[in-house]
Amino acid sequence: MVRPYMPDYRDLQIIVGSRVPIVVIETYEEPRAIQLVSRVGIDQGRPVFTWTITEGLKRADLEHNVPQRLTAEPDAALGQIKATERPSIYVLCDFHPFLDEVPKNIRLLKEIAMEHDANGHTVILLSHAFPIPPEINRYCAQMSLSLPNDQQLMHLVREEASHWSRQNRGKKVTTDGKALSQLVSNLKGLTYADARRLARGAIVDDGAITLDDIPVLNKAKFELMGMNGVLQFEYDTASFSDVGGLANLKHWLEHRRDQFLSVDEQEGVDRPKGLMLLGIQGGGKSLAAKAVAGTWGVPLLRLDMGALYNKFIGETERNLRDALALADTLSPCVLWLDEIEKGLGGDSSDNGTSKRILGTLLTWMAERTTSVFVVATSNDISQLPPELIRKGRLDEIFFVDLPDSQVRKIIISIHLKKRQQDPDKFNMEQLVEASEGFSGAEIEQAIVAGLYACVAQAVPLDTLHILHEISSTSPLSVVMSEKIAELRHWAKERTVAAN
Repeated sequence: MVRPYMPDYRDLQIIVGSRVPIVVIETYEEPRAIQLVSRVGIDQGRPVFTWTITEGLKRADLEHNVPQRLTAEPDAALGQIKATERPSIYVLCDFHPFLDEVPKNIRLLKEIAMEHDANGHTVILLSHAFPIPPEINRYCAQMSLSLPNDQQLMHLVREEASHWSRQNRGKKVTTDGKALSQLVSNLKGLTYADARRLARGAIVDDGAITLDDIPVLNKAKFELMGMNGVLQFEYDTASFSDVGGLANLKHWLEHRRDQFLSVDEQEGVDRPKGLMLLGIQGGGKSLAAKAVAGTWGVPLLRLDMGALYNKFIGETERNLRDALALADTLSPCVLWLDEIEKGLGGDSSDNGTSKRILGTLLTWMAERTTSVFVVATSNDISQLPPELIRKGRLDEIFFVDLPDSQVRKIIISIHLKKRQQDPDKFNMEQLVEASEGFSGAEIEQAIVAGLYACVAQAVPLDTLHILHEISSTSPLSVVMSEKIAELRHWAKERTVAAN
């Protein structure tokens, strides 16, 4: 079996050997952490005790141990530790609520730390999260447990496959190299326990690992990691067959797919960073962002830039840092920065928050080593800072213009088929001509409105119904013609045409 604890063991051994009084370990893998501490204690010849509010103190490094229930109260446990003369290691599980505004417990823990040279005790504070009180901060060292690498994840998946085989009379789990590699890649960033549980879930229902398991696994992974608020998991990812036009963009992405998804970067070739989609509202930018993730077979995370802001100082920046850290953990993935100008187009009234957000984002974009492909969408480039849109931050800026006649024909066909209508029964030339200046979203809405009218009249949809809805619509190209002309003028020499 793979020995997943060796790097963690060495790290903890060094920290404890350095005579640090208090070690803070933040992890959801409590049993693994206790096992790790017990190994260090055995090797150093020191007894290891655990404490919980339900059982009090008890030996963790012996098979038969009796809980000391008189030490179940936090102050009683700390008093017992302080009074014990033999140097020991104490693992206090979920102790953080008892340090929150409880001066006595903080003081007892501080006295244990200050007397470390005399008592030789090491106190380990173990929880999923542990805010350190300032009174004991200088006596603490922090440590995180490592996550499994690709080799260990593959070993873990094979173990689960063998376990399923034994339970099913020797029947083998079926898979192929692509699906297995994708599963292992998408398990990265999880703890051993969580990765094992998700791998088991992918196998147990049908005894197979297929590409159909990946979206379900990604959804479960997202929920495990507590992603909510400003970062959302987009379950409905499109394919480029659902996107009319954008031929240049599709070609550009196809050339970069393998390099982005490869485990090892090809020597001399950088991993793709991302792109910006600039264009007119309803032109298909959002659908294209979804299609990148759907075509590449990776999770799509949508960061709502407008929802980042919080009235409390520092919270907005923390929201962004947390969201980017979670995206790193879910890599490989596509991070969709939707309407990015809403988060970065601030003014002097926001107390510099937008500038700090920009700094955080640019630093992450420059320093990240994970496979996170950024797709930023924007309707108004004039609100974006020049630092973001210069070459090097992203690989390319694409301009999504209104569809031409050929693309409009494709868009009309896509939306008719999507609603169980046969495009051959419609006069496509008339519809294409009438919809000149319409965006993809406006064309879709004309078809939807035509269907509503037909349902009300109990008649089938035909060309005249759609033409009527088109003639009743004032498209953005008319309503906002000046702004669109300005946007096109800016994009002409600065961007690449998406179509």
